[in-house]
Amino acid sequence: MAKKNEIVHTGKIVDITPEATTVEILVSSACSSCQAKAMCGMSEDKEKLIMLPTDPYAEYQVGDEVQVATKMAMGLKAVWISYVIPLAVLMIIILSLSPVVANEYARGGFALAGVAVYYFIIWLLRDRLATEFVFYIKTK
Repeated sequence: MAKKNEIVHTGKIVDITPEATTVEILVSSACSSCQAKAMCGMSEDKEKLIMLPTDPYAEYQVGDEVQVATKMAMGLKAVWISYVIPLAVLMIIILSLSPVVANEYARGGFALAGVAVYYFIIWLLRDRLATEFVFYIKTK
């Protein structure tokens, strides 16, 4: 049973190596519970692969159903890094350039360039971020 401070997804182990265990999870939208989803075509079920460090003492086999979990704080941190901070960068650049640059297209271009630089910095820090965002396997 999932704790309140965890994000849990059910998945199936597809590959096990000494370094990493790959789990396939099915991420479904709110449409997945709708009874008219077959007629609508708007259902957004996606399969995602998550690589986790292999636990040498675990006795998992390929094909086993497991639960992949992470702490709720990690999900909130990901939202901040992915959405909130870039929006703040975009707004700060647009608002600070309003009195200086008269052309709206130029302000928009500078703002988009600022967000691109932010995401480039995040890309450079991907190895450090990968060590902070830790998933683990729970038996089902």
